[in-house]
Order: sequence, then C-alpha cells, then structure tokens
Amino acid sequence: RWETLGLAKAKLYPFMGHGPSLSGKTVLIRPEQGSGDFIQMVRYAPLIEKKGANVIIEADPLLLPLLETLNGNYLFIRTGSCLPYFDFGYPIMSLPYAFETSLGTIPVNIPYLYSTPEKYQKWSHELGVQTNYRIGIAWAPNDKGNFSWKRYIPLEKFQPLFELPFFEFHSLQYTIKDEDHATISSLNRVYEHTANLVDFSDTAALIDSMDLIISADVNIVHVAGAMGKDVLVLLPYSADWRWMINRRDSPWYPTATLFRQSKPNDWENVMEHIKRFLVTLSKSF
Repeated sequence: RWETLGLAKAKLYPFMGHGPSLSGKTVLIRPEQGSGDFIQMVRYAPLIEKKGANVIIEADPLLLPLLETLNGNYLFIRTGSCLPYFDFGYPIMSLPYAFETSLGTIPVNIPYLYSTPEKYQKWSHELGVQTNYRIGIAWAPNDKGNFSWKRYIPLEKFQPLFELPFFEFHSLQYTIKDEDHATISSLNRVYEHTANLVDFSDTAALIDSMDLIISADVNIVHVAGAMGKDVLVLLPYSADWRWMINRRDSPWYPTATLFRQSKPNDWENVMEHIKRFLVTLSKSF
C-alpha cells in the first residue's frame, strides 16, 4: 500500500532547521515495528501539531483507545483503513530523525498517555480494598519478533520476589505460556487478569491501579513509562539500543529504573537485586 502511494522511496524531511514548513499541512504517522515502539515515539505527535500541522495517527486497533488519551487534536485511523489526503508520511520510528533528536533533546513531557476514569474505576471495583502493596508484572513479549527469546523471563524466575511479605503481584500479560500458567496457578499472591485485558486502555487502567511495575523489556514498560508510573525494567545482557549501556536510568522514561544482567541468561542475579530493592522499599511502610 505504501509503495503504491510512492512513499517507499520518499525523502524523510527533517522538521527542524531547513525543513519544510508544516503550517496548514497534514502529516501522517504510520505504524512500524512493535506496539512498544509506537508508544515510545508517539510522544512526537504533539510536537508536530505545535508546528501548525494537522496530524493523522494510523495504529493498531488495540492501541487506539490508549492513544486517544494523547493531548492534542488528532485524526485516528485503524491500520489498514483507507487513508485520507496527507502532505507528509512518516514511519513512527523515523520521528526522532525528523526532529534531529539528541540525547539532550529527547522530549520527556511525561505523562503523555493516561488511563480513562471509567476503566480505572472498573479496576478499582475488580481489585477491591487494598491490603498490600500492589505490583504489576510482565515477563514475556506478546509478539514473536526478532530477539523475543532474549526478553522472555520464565515466571518461575520471579519466585524470590513472590516470597516477600507485604506485596501482592498482578499479571499484566495479554497471553500466558502454558508453562507459566502452571506456575501462576500455584501462587497465592499472584493474580492473573488476562480475560479482562481487551486492549491497551484496559492495561493502562490496571497499571494505574498498581503502586509499582516490574517488567521485562516488553510493551508494558512503554505504557508504564508513558504514563509516568514507576517501573523497574529487567534487561538482558545485550539490551536493546534504547536502553543504551552502563545506565540505571533512561532518558526516554524518567520514572524507569534499569536492572541489567551481568552475564548472559543470568536472571537470578537480576532478581536478587530486585528483591533487595523491594526489601528496602518495604521498610518505608
């Protein structure tokens, strides 16, 4: 479809410096790669709008209810729908290039995505009266893309955390592997909510109901980070480019703390550091 529109070889004009004026123009942001990538880079949409452009956001239907909480006025279109006229079309992962982003100019107007009051109230009713510190967890990618195996953490690896008092854990997974389902069924303070997670707005509301998020490098990290929720990110030894190297913080998500493997496949050491974090945290309440 993009080839027929002549966009396969279209020049990606920068929006800064000598780039074209966007005033009165229509800019289409199109999906590329995974949902986490989209959530991370949709932060640029308000910057395009501030330049006087009309912005069209094309996205997966599961993402749209969450994206509609983005501040600004946008036309949202489901992926695969017929596109209206636009002047410039950008793959969403090219927006940092278009804005000539450097480490010091990453836009961090956070939060930029939110839960809806209706769904937050729904989860409040579902979860009931809070008696423990609530932690949302995610341990597996929902996609089967490249290097998904590196980002998958068997749920049993979280066992040292589940043994701590004062905490209860809530799964943020859309899908659960059979081997993980057997694990989660045997645990007392780990709750599964897969049936109630229809789209990303449901997940956002559940995240908003948590006190802390602990997650592998999956789309949950991006939802929590975009909402300004505290999130502990569990990274493999050779982590994705966005997490850089030798950092505990993230310039993309100020509320994220990074926990990295010290050697390949060593999730035990990562969990030990997380456990120490939680023990220290528990001393404050």
